[in-house]
Amino acid sequence: MGMKKALKQQQNEINDYALYSALSRREKDAQNKSVYESIALEEKGHYLFWEKITGKTVEPNHLLIKWYILLTMLFGTSFALKLAEKREGDAEAFYKSLFDTYPEAKEIYAQEMKHERELINMLHDKKLLYAGAIVLGMNDALVELTGTLSGIALAFDKSMVVGVTGAIMGIAASMSMAGSSYLEAKENPDEAIAPAVYAAYTGVSYIATTFFLVLPFFIFSSINISLASMFVAAFTAIVIYNFYISVAKDQSFSRRTAQMLLITFGVALISFAIGYGVHHYLGIQI
Repeated sequence: MGMKKALKQQQNEINDYALYSALSRREKDAQNKSVYESIALEEKGHYLFWEKITGKTVEPNHLLIKWYILLTMLFGTSFALKLAEKREGDAEAFYKSLFDTYPEAKEIYAQEMKHERELINMLHDKKLLYAGAIVLGMNDALVELTGTLSGIALAFDKSMVVGVTGAIMGIAASMSMAGSSYLEAKENPDEAIAPAVYAAYTGVSYIATTFFLVLPFFIFSSINISLASMFVAAFTAIVIYNFYISVAKDQSFSRRTAQMLLITFGVALISFAIGYGVHHYLGIQI
């Protein structure tokens, strides 16, 4: 067993102990607090195991702890904690290599690989609870606006006109989507979801997506550059969102991203073809 690997794992365990301890002190929800305390207790035991082996004492990386606390505040506990768990990619093989020499490593391995993930899934994560509202607003804006902007870009042939038209349509559609999602949430049997908050998440995510998609049309006078920039913005938004969901919900990043890209850019391509036909055959141009 390499001392360097052992010290690295020891550092990971004390970092996790400090992280879950800090989260338990901040938490007001009784169930979440209990989960944090349970995981922190396990991590402390894992740290003591490594301290016995290495004969060294290590301190938590307080800067790293603050970083993960910030991530929980911005993106929710599920995303931040599962991202933290992913940094221990080689821990599984390392613990398995210790089974013969240190029998207690089997119990630690079981906790690291299964128990802690089960505990994390028990957390009440309000941000993840409203992820459906975010994807509803974001996905709808991506599909509708990339298609609409692509379709009218050639018909209008003026970047500013396309940007203003897209912004007006996006704002109007966001209010419509927020109203629809409010009614949808009212029919949802999940009492943890507040209809007004669900509607707000939907509307805000729609408006935010609209902003990033129409911005290039206000910056560039060239319609071609504006369209290319819009597609880059759409691609970036899809990748970022699906990375978040893939981590927070343990879903396939590549499959979700491919599906959203296919739908979004497929609709845009069809709309672009229609706009080209209007511009080329009907001669409509503003």
